[in-house]
Amino acid sequence: MTPLTGLGLMLAGLSVAACGRGSSGQQASDADPGASGVATAVVTVQPFPHVINAIGTVSPRPERYAALAAPGPTRVARIFVVAGQRVKEGDPLVEFERAAFDAAAQSATAALANAERAYARAVRLVEAGILAQKDSGQAATDLAAAQAAAVTARRAQELATLRAPLDGVVTRMNAVMGASVDANQTMVEVGDPSALDVVFSVSPAEAGRINIGDTVTVTGGGAAGGEVLGTGVVTSIAAAVDSVSRAVDVRARLARPTRTLRIGESLGGRIVTGVSPRAVTVSVEALVPEGDGFRVFVVDAAGIAHARAVTVGARSETLVEIITGLAAGEIVVTTGAYGVEDGVRISGARR
Repeated sequence: MTPLTGLGLMLAGLSVAACGRGSSGQQASDADPGASGVATAVVTVQPFPHVINAIGTVSPRPERYAALAAPGPTRVARIFVVAGQRVKEGDPLVEFERAAFDAAAQSATAALANAERAYARAVRLVEAGILAQKDSGQAATDLAAAQAAAVTARRAQELATLRAPLDGVVTRMNAVMGASVDANQTMVEVGDPSALDVVFSVSPAEAGRINIGDTVTVTGGGAAGGEVLGTGVVTSIAAAVDSVSRAVDVRARLARPTRTLRIGESLGGRIVTGVSPRAVTVSVEALVPEGDGFRVFVVDAAGIAHARAVTVGARSETLVEIITGLAAGEIVVTTGAYGVEDGVRISGARR
């Protein structure tokens, strides 16, 4: 083998080795963790609603609901209805033993008659100059007390039979035949099933963003993603925080629910407090937590990902509003953003 031939073989070997190293280096770059298998999306501008998700309970409207109680200590004598039964205004619901109420009414009537006679006599004596004017004042006071007692006794006598104060359905029956009951102990409740609202519980901060008239989408099952039951509007916002739950009640009224609502049923609600007409939006997947804030990875024209801090506004289940940090038309990493590092090349990205 001549010297020239040996030199050629050496150069050829070096060339092959160099090619081998170049190929290996390129493979390492492509296999860089987070550089492949990610998805990207274009930052868009669109109307974006500001939504508060809340859990609510179906409740009767105050003016179409009644809780009826015994007028005093007594016993249950008769029960005319059961829970779930429809009633008309004036229908009997529960009857109590009447003897005590009838006796009290008779006694109050007799006392009123005596007080009226005593007052009339006092007036005559004053006019005749036998009594001083001030002496008739006590008779007038006694007459007023007797009149009030007679009214109370007659009302108790009437309430010895509880009657439906409105057309509706018996929602609860607590009366038991023969059982003793105390004064003001609720025996039966009646509500109008066509006059129901949904009362949502929100935090004081959220309540400050809600206004009367805001739109509400109500869903079944107490979850925002459940069956849509209809839309309505906010009709009232409580002025005080509940002492137990530390929440604020927001009452909403549905126009036409798609099914019958039940008192006490738990429902979900999406309360729209406003709409940003030209919001910069990206997928929620694009957000990567960083301290107390968030960042996203913006992909440049060369396919390089750059970390960028963003200010987040309103959010939904899938989208987020970006207040600062992004512009429409930029490309950001969505799926796989957690595994991406600043400066890495994005290969094999899916649009």
